[in-house]
Amino acid sequence: MKLRPVSTPPVKPLVSSGISDAAGADPFGTARLRDSTLRAWRDSPTRLIEDTNVERDLRVGAYRDRLFVELAQNAADAAMAQGTPGRIRVSLVDRELRFANTGAPLDARGVASLASLRASGKTGDTVGRFGVGFAAVRTVSDAPSVVSTSGGVLFSAEKTRAAAGIQGDVPVLRLPWPVEATVPEGFDTEVRLPLRDDVDGQALLDQLADDIGDLLLALPWLAEADVDGRVWTRRSHDDVVEIRGPGKETRWLTHRGDVVWAVPVDEHGLPQPLEEDVLHAPTPTDDGLSLPARLLATVPVEPSRRRALPGAGLTAALKKAAAEYVQLVRMLPAEQRFALVPTPGFPKSTVDAQLRDEVIASLSAEPWLSTQDGRDVAGRQAKVLDVDVEGLPELIADVVPGLLKGAAPASVLKAVSVQVVSVEEVLETLTGTSREPSWWHDVYAALARVVESHALASERLDGLPVPLSDGRTLPGARGCLLVEGSAELLELLSDVDIPGLRLVHPAASHPLLERLGAKHADARELLNADQLRDAVERSVEDVRSGLDGTTLAGAVLRLVADCGDDAPRWVGALALPATDTWRRADELVLPNSPLLDVFDEEVFDEDGALDVLDEDFAEDWPAGTLKAAGVLDSFALVVDDEPREPDHDLPDEEAWWDSLPEPPSTLVAVRDLDLVGDDAWPAALRLLAARPETWHALRTPNGHARWWIAQYAVLGGLAPNEWRLPDADLAGLYDEVPDLGLSTDLLETAGVRTGLTLSTVDEAQDVLHRLADPERRITPGLAARAYDAVVESGFEVHEPGGLRAADGSVVGGALILDVPWVAGALEPHEYVVAPADPDRLSYLLDEPLASSEEAEVISEGEYAPWADLPALKLVADQLGVRLPEGGVLVHDPLTVRIQGAEHDVQWWSDGRLHAADTSEGLARAFAWAADRWPDRHLITALLDDPSPRTLLS
Repeated sequence: MKLRPVSTPPVKPLVSSGISDAAGADPFGTARLRDSTLRAWRDSPTRLIEDTNVERDLRVGAYRDRLFVELAQNAADAAMAQGTPGRIRVSLVDRELRFANTGAPLDARGVASLASLRASGKTGDTVGRFGVGFAAVRTVSDAPSVVSTSGGVLFSAEKTRAAAGIQGDVPVLRLPWPVEATVPEGFDTEVRLPLRDDVDGQALLDQLADDIGDLLLALPWLAEADVDGRVWTRRSHDDVVEIRGPGKETRWLTHRGDVVWAVPVDEHGLPQPLEEDVLHAPTPTDDGLSLPARLLATVPVEPSRRRALPGAGLTAALKKAAAEYVQLVRMLPAEQRFALVPTPGFPKSTVDAQLRDEVIASLSAEPWLSTQDGRDVAGRQAKVLDVDVEGLPELIADVVPGLLKGAAPASVLKAVSVQVVSVEEVLETLTGTSREPSWWHDVYAALARVVESHALASERLDGLPVPLSDGRTLPGARGCLLVEGSAELLELLSDVDIPGLRLVHPAASHPLLERLGAKHADARELLNADQLRDAVERSVEDVRSGLDGTTLAGAVLRLVADCGDDAPRWVGALALPATDTWRRADELVLPNSPLLDVFDEEVFDEDGALDVLDEDFAEDWPAGTLKAAGVLDSFALVVDDEPREPDHDLPDEEAWWDSLPEPPSTLVAVRDLDLVGDDAWPAALRLLAARPETWHALRTPNGHARWWIAQYAVLGGLAPNEWRLPDADLAGLYDEVPDLGLSTDLLETAGVRTGLTLSTVDEAQDVLHRLADPERRITPGLAARAYDAVVESGFEVHEPGGLRAADGSVVGGALILDVPWVAGALEPHEYVVAPADPDRLSYLLDEPLASSEEAEVISEGEYAPWADLPALKLVADQLGVRLPEGGVLVHDPLTVRIQGAEHDVQWWSDGRLHAADTSEGLARAFAWAADRWPDRHLITALLDDPSPRTLLS
């Protein structure tokens, strides 16, 4: 609730201007003060001017905004003089600002001080002993008064002018007059300031309400402040000062010695560092500070009390303050002390720069930082990690002594000479350290948290020491294998001499190591270890040089058994015992494999491509494990999801690769097809078809297996692509495949022909030779299709030595029919039919085109436009065909000379169309002109009989 301002009677002068004070009515001897001052002005007019100027300077300059600061200081001094915490009350009564306080009342010495612009009556520890502050009242009032339980005084510009006999600006605070007034109940003194018209009294009260909390902190002898009914209180508990006001409560942790340091804290005592402040001497100055805590110190100040006075006194005071700053810091728990380290930045003032340097020096030289082992050390004795890794300093405290508790930015601690230790330096120190594996696991867990939060780049941990299962601790996780606690695998591999295989101790295993390059060491991951792979790939060489391969073979096969079919392909390089020696696993065949009956016997000779696995060794392991390791039981596959080159050791792989229109996107092929015996191919094909994997490979379009078997397998003494299936329309060109007990589907998959698709240049050349073989009876239609197939294959072939002419006969040379009219002038054995691409066939066979043969129309013809031929107009109408442009030369008969002989033909073209005057001749010429050549026979029939029956039947 807002309190009503206390009403007090107005101030009345004891004497009027120009009348002497009555005896006993002037307890403070103001008449003597006035007489002394007036005499001085009369004796020295310049003194009046000087006093006027000094007061004006204080009013408009130094004290322009320090009214309440100065009044509060006076109230605090009065409370201290009385020895009882004081109270103040500020109110506005009828345009008069009133400032009441408890404490020692006004005395003669105080009045003399008030009336002096150059001296103060304060002594000892009072706040204002270095300056004069009452002049601040002149910033708002021309008639200030001070009333107390001991009496009162009034200052007045009007009365001063009258007493001095001058007009204009005068020094108001030089001439005091006694007044009678009643001090508000509960208070000892009250300053009353009638406000000038240009002063906003309520604004003054609001300004004080904003600043009162800071004043109560700076002035410990003030316990309560009432500002226009709003009450603030100051309470101290141990080292914490609580200031409570309307809707707000602040707490300050304070250290009091020769100076006072204070830092805001929350309700839990956690520091809330200041971002910026000013020097309090002990009330605010204009000297900005950037320290996290507030300094309240008795330092030399300028007369204006706005700035510290430079000099030896200030330097000594700041050194003392800096030394005590460390004590404030030590009042906080160890983990919170970092908050009071000044952060780097530009100083706010000259005082700030000097004080910051002193504070930093003290924090560097004096113990205040708490280490992991419980000691307090100075900044220059402390160490901190360059990355905040929670939990790590506790673990490595005995390895890296001096590490601090808590976390703070390295840039902050660097200012107080704390040694910043990099993670790399810590790792170097830890290298070679003997610790339990579980301790290392805790270190990894701490580091993992900062790596996952991206506070620490994983690359910085490349040298992280790792304890191995063999008792060694080596730097770097890359290349290590995480066994995941499998004692069986550890025991298994411990008997194998595999250089470079680094197995992490199971108790130290942590996901961080995997992120740093370690790999899981379950069976599958162990098999993928580069060191194990190297050992496997050189195992045959090692055994043949005298080393025992049994241990490595047993270890790897155990791992393969755990992985099943997922074992990597390179396991096939593992040395295993054969009949008389040791061979790669993928060069061995199981003793009971059907491949023994399929492959050529020479394959298993001493220097052959394959050998048979030792029977006793084979009995010790499941067949599935041996097959997963690469030992052959049936045909093996070669799989490559991203083939780049023909480098898979497949027979004739480069030729197959070149036969493809584009490189294969994936490769699924069958290995060792070239090892099959010539007489064993039917059995080999049945074996390939029996397994889904090999059957799929055999059926893959354009796949290597299908391509190779079609050309190089042997069925009935020939390659599969040299036979045809019984129902294939290739009779005469290819012979029917003999009965080998194979299904039609398998025969077709193996390459036995169903059509004329030609996959290689050899196949294309073979077709030309078959066409040129006079022993073969080949129909003209099949011959034409065969020539088209050769052309469409795109392969470059050479002359076969003979040609299959249009009548099916074999001739030594012939024209390649590229235009139809020439066929009417020549015999069928004189030309070859190739409808698809005559030009290409002419090039391949090196035979001329029919159109290039010299020919001449020697009969006379009569030109007839198409539109003038009624019979053809009727045919065009029946077929829905528009009549072509132009016309035709009609002959009766049409005679052509070609190859030195004359022939009567039905039609011809030599740049112009010619037709015999017959239905057949006109029909062919019209069909060619109308681009309806396939309809030539229908057009002929319609010309002979244009009835609907001819068209529709």
